[in-house]
Parts: sequence; C-alpha cells; structure tokens
Amino acid sequence: MESFLLFLRSHGMATAHPLCRWRQFAVALFCAGCAVIGVTVSAAPLAAIVRDAAGAVVADAVVYAIPAAGTAAGPRSARNVVIEQVGREFVPYVTVVQAGTTVAFPNRDKLLHHVYSFSPAKTFEIKLYSGAAPFDVLFDKVGVVTIGCNIHDWMIAYVYVVDTPYFARSDSAGKAAVGEVAAGEYDLYLWHPQQRNQPATTRLKLDGKTAAELALTIDVTPRRQKFKPPANPASYQ
Repeated sequence: MESFLLFLRSHGMATAHPLCRWRQFAVALFCAGCAVIGVTVSAAPLAAIVRDAAGAVVADAVVYAIPAAGTAAGPRSARNVVIEQVGREFVPYVTVVQAGTTVAFPNRDKLLHHVYSFSPAKTFEIKLYSGAAPFDVLFDKVGVVTIGCNIHDWMIAYVYVVDTPYFARSDSAGKAAVGEVAAGEYDLYLWHPQQRNQPATTRLKLDGKTAAELALTIDVTPRRQKFKPPANPASYQ
C-alpha cells in the first residue's frame, strides 16, 4: 500500500481531487501498458534433429545458438541442474548449462564417490561422500568440463558451459529442443564428446514467429566405456 501511495505522490495524484486522481491514474496505467507492449519481443520454438554421417540419430549432442551482432541476448536460463551418481555411473552423461549455473552432485549409490575435474574451464573436487554432496559447484567459465570419480575410473561425464540461454542436449531420438528463441540472427553450434572434428557453425535468421526444426549432422565415433567390474558390497566399491 505504501509503495502505491508513493507512486501516486510521484505523479502528483495523492493530493488532487478524487475524480482527477482517478483520471490521472487511468492515464498512467494506459501509458505503462503501452510501454510494456512496445518492448515485447516475439519468439518461436527452435529444435534440431541430430544424426551421424550414416543417418543414425545421435544422443547427448549439445546444440546452442549465440546471438549475432545486433541481436539482443535473451533472459538467463534458470534451472536446477543435477548430475547424479547412480549404479556407479554419472547420470546424465552430458549436461549443458549457461555460465553462472550451479550444479548439484548427489550420490544415490550405497557406497562412496569422489567427484573431481581438472579441466581448465572448472577445477574442483568433492572428496569421499554419500548422499547429498557437501556443496554445489558453480560453473562460471565457458568450455568443456570433464568429470570423473577418483575411485571408479570408468565413471565419466561432461558439462558443456555456454554463454547463451539458447541451448539443448539431444535425447535418445536425436532431438534437441532449444525452446523459445527471439527473432534475430544467431550462430548455431554443435558439439559431442565423441566428435571426430568440430562441425561448421551455421548462421540462422529467425523471425520469432515460425517454429524451426533443423536437420544437423555430426561425425562421431562410438562411445567406448572403460571396463566396469561387478559391484562388490564387501569391498564397498
């Protein structure tokens, strides 16, 4: 209520005749509505289907769009990001986040894990623990972060940190749903942990009205996991 009265006083409405006050208030609301309409930016869904050179769908590919010069960046991505340790594996295998995002690393196994990374984009270590990790990890630098477990060396995951709110990871059907993207020009990038080479950047021009689904190709090698021994509860590993 106090903030409302301050608004009225700032516009000379608090001391005016009641009828004048309401007229002034109506005009102020109309102007505010016009201002909001004036800054509304249209947006439309952007998605991609990712396939390899043989035409098979590719999961765990990172697709992201960076606004080109002259195109305004969208709002920050707000997500609760979790990378679990389940069955002595990291789940998901690939995660993509916007720079400035924190990630939780809960251990769902009934044994200890020791999560770490020596990657230049993020170096950290969460020593032996089970259940909830003692702290979340802030990913504040763009780049690829390779994550491992200091006890189970076959466990590996990747966090790809981008400087844009427009990103997605392809699912088991090869589809990466980036979401609503504002009108403008963008540079589209594609990445995968097992890529043979870096795919070329694609320039997109989006009108913010028409949904776009792209067909993308990336040359990848099959994922080869390290030997994973059977679980041995007696050794707690």
